[in-house]
Amino acid sequence: MGFFDKRAKKIGEVFNSIIEKPLLTSTLVLMLVTVLVLGLSFKYYLRDFDTFIQQILAEAHGMIFDIAVIGILIFWLNKNGETRQRIRTYKDEIDDFRLWESEEAAFRTVGNIKRLNRHKIHEINLVNCYLPRTNLNYVNLAASNMNSANISQSSLIESNLENARLNQTNFENSNLNQANLQSAYASGANFKDAFLIKAQFENAFLIKANFSNAFLMEANLQNCYLMGADFENASLYKADLRGAKGLTVEQLSKVKTLYLAKFDDEILEQIRTALPELVGV
Repeated sequence: MGFFDKRAKKIGEVFNSIIEKPLLTSTLVLMLVTVLVLGLSFKYYLRDFDTFIQQILAEAHGMIFDIAVIGILIFWLNKNGETRQRIRTYKDEIDDFRLWESEEAAFRTVGNIKRLNRHKIHEINLVNCYLPRTNLNYVNLAASNMNSANISQSSLIESNLENARLNQTNFENSNLNQANLQSAYASGANFKDAFLIKAQFENAFLIKANFSNAFLMEANLQNCYLMGADFENASLYKADLRGAKGLTVEQLSKVKTLYLAKFDDEILEQIRTALPELVGV
């Protein structure tokens, strides 16, 4: 390799090392442009400084306007675009882990749910997601589609599932104390052995839901659709079932307790007659 080839290679390496450092590159460009502009403007400084400085100040005001309006607008658009891209990435990752039954998939999905919540996104597609033994306390999943998801043995204390689609969703042995499930669509959902103390189910669709061995103390089940729901060995102490639709005495005959539970007058008389031991009569 000749002398000139070596020099060209050396120059190329230096050039590459500079352009790989954005701050250094910007500084060098600024210095070069400054020297060029000042050099070309020097004669005007000497000849008519007052007029020249007026023009500079006018340009400075234009620059301030550009920064204030165009700069801030571009910054906002870029920031907004970055936020939308992050949200899209979180949703794509949830899709990637869907149907993957592993502990890693469960915890990665929960992480993405919480990140979406930080961006005020709560309507999330979690159909068929695998989320057992996860911490979903206080998450907001209002209006989310969680049909056929596996959320067994998980913690959802005070979580918001209002208007969520929970058909065939598995909450077996999960803790949903004080969770908000108002107007949820949970037909065929599995709440077996679940803790549902003070849970809000008002106006929810719970057709053929499984509440066997569940703890429903002080739960609000007003105006719920309960046709075919299974309450075997469930605790309904102080539960509110006023206005419940499709509820029969036969469904309640196998519960653990109905003590201080609230019912419409018609069904309450039937219970007192057929199941006095459960209501403490």
